[in-house]
Amino acid sequence: MTQNTLMNPLISALNERKNVDDPVQFWLRDDDAVEPTKQLDDLLALTSRYEIPLTLAVIPARSTDALAQRLVIANDIAVAVHGWSHQNYAPAGEKKQELGLHRPLDEIRSDLARGHTLLAQQHAPNFIPLLVPPWNRIDPAIVKALPELGFKGLSTFGVATPSSIAMVNTHVDIIDWKGTRGARDANALVEELVDRIKNTRIPIGILTHHLVHDDAALQFLQNLFSTTSKHAGAKWVPVNHLLPSLSPDPGFP
Repeated sequence: MTQNTLMNPLISALNERKNVDDPVQFWLRDDDAVEPTKQLDDLLALTSRYEIPLTLAVIPARSTDALAQRLVIANDIAVAVHGWSHQNYAPAGEKKQELGLHRPLDEIRSDLARGHTLLAQQHAPNFIPLLVPPWNRIDPAIVKALPELGFKGLSTFGVATPSSIAMVNTHVDIIDWKGTRGARDANALVEELVDRIKNTRIPIGILTHHLVHDDAALQFLQNLFSTTSKHAGAKWVPVNHLLPSLSPDPGFP
């Protein structure tokens, strides 16, 4: 199937939004960054080529200075806090979770505070006070503690629930985690995007994981970016445009 054929339903949906002067807002989040890799370079090359702002969820305990140096020369990058170590503390039989109440709350708070401080220093030009919980799971008791730890936003996956902190979620994950662990079927992804465009008006978050991207994942992203980046019915926005609280304080040095 050619790109044009694949993307035709998406183009039609974007045309409808263009015609009513209501462009779809998209934002992009990629998880699990720790160091420069070819996979990360491939993603950054695509986002740079099509001028797509990228929110990169970095694992603080494993983040390297080399990653910080690589991102300084990249365009439109925001670095968010991806838990602390991306370690699962849930017992066997439960869904994986680092930020559940499987250990003392004070210990979790300490980890998150360390993660915030470390990335704020290491990635100062690109850092935003946004928490991205590993596996997109976090206990409500921990959510309540986030503002006092310096966080101003929370990003998980799916429908955002009422929260004591501002939320900006992702909605479309391009990876087939329960099957091939490569890209999901491109037609299914387009169908999901079209459904969201037609039935919601909230910004649509696209979720990627560069470390497991295969050729099909990169091809889908290229098709998506080339279709949407210059279309009048679509607009890719930085995450701080969706959550103004994430923007740096103009009085901060």
